[in-house]
Amino acid sequence: MTLPAAPAANAAAALEVDVFGLDRSQKRAWLLEGLNRLTRHHQAQCAPYARILDGLWPADDAASLEQVPWLPVRMFKLLDLKSIDDDKVSRTLVSSGTTGAAVSRIFLDADTARAQTRALTRIFSHFAGNRRLRMLVVDDSSFLRDRSRFNARAAGILGFSNFGRDHLYLLDEDLQPDWTALEQWLQAHPDEPVLLFGFTFIVWQSFVQAARRDGRQIRFPAGSMLVHGGGWKKMDEQKVDNVAYKAALSQTFGIERVHNYYGMVEQVGSIFFECEHGHLHAPAYADVIVRDLQDLHPVPHGTTGAVQVLSLLPESYPGHSLLTEDLGVIHGEDDCACGRPGKYFAVLGRIKNVEIRGCSDTRTVPNA
Repeated sequence: MTLPAAPAANAAAALEVDVFGLDRSQKRAWLLEGLNRLTRHHQAQCAPYARILDGLWPADDAASLEQVPWLPVRMFKLLDLKSIDDDKVSRTLVSSGTTGAAVSRIFLDADTARAQTRALTRIFSHFAGNRRLRMLVVDDSSFLRDRSRFNARAAGILGFSNFGRDHLYLLDEDLQPDWTALEQWLQAHPDEPVLLFGFTFIVWQSFVQAARRDGRQIRFPAGSMLVHGGGWKKMDEQKVDNVAYKAALSQTFGIERVHNYYGMVEQVGSIFFECEHGHLHAPAYADVIVRDLQDLHPVPHGTTGAVQVLSLLPESYPGHSLLTEDLGVIHGEDDCACGRPGKYFAVLGRIKNVEIRGCSDTRTVPNA
């Protein structure tokens, strides 16, 4: 597509660009203008953010994506950072750490929340198409009855549930599968592809391993697809990598399409989906930079370092440029075998000696 003549005026305008419609030179120019606009916007509207910029960053606009001021995600555990008045906060996302640890609080207004939902829809549709498939949720449904348990798992399930129909929740509150219910559900439409969704370790423990334990031989219709996300820490402990994970889904259930995704509560819009070749991809309105763990300078592709994420979507809080606590490596740009332009990368785990906070410990708190 042709690059728009001006930077995105807001998050909604940013989403008018095709999800993977910009090559490197177009994208860098588009993102840089939009991110500089967001830096100025948040500097004017968020006093704590302005003080951080005044103390640490030059006053001029960034000359490159690598020079855009960034915040460590940990800052959201220390400060309430928002660029809107209190009466405009429609939703607060809260990310919990370990017991007693500080939490991140992310403040969304209605426009930013809508942009987040629309971004997820556009990215998902790019990979899965617009057809709403029958949906199997590899989790329990108790959060629907008890909103006091409304955490990140619940938020993720509800978000992705919009892409499916005829939903079946496979697990009980002890995370044990109801195989009889699943078999009856599949038999009702034996040839229709199924969309499966779950969190990485729960799918492994309560679906794959449980089927092997119980001696279940269940085959899903051709074209079925699993979408899963969440940390790989427990998978690493069991020495199960992405290749072995996908192989197990194929062998146990005949599911050939398996897509991981990477995202975080601290930056709405930073949803990076895995392509058919096993790489996470940055959409047109977001990007990723990898920095050296010692001096935080950007490192060449193929070098492991700290992941920085950029996004044009956070209008209600200064989350457009964040340094995460994750290790990653960029494999390339504009030349992935899947054909999608943009950077493609892998997340390798948490940086050592950094407080662990799992995405499954996030909850949504409506504005009072």
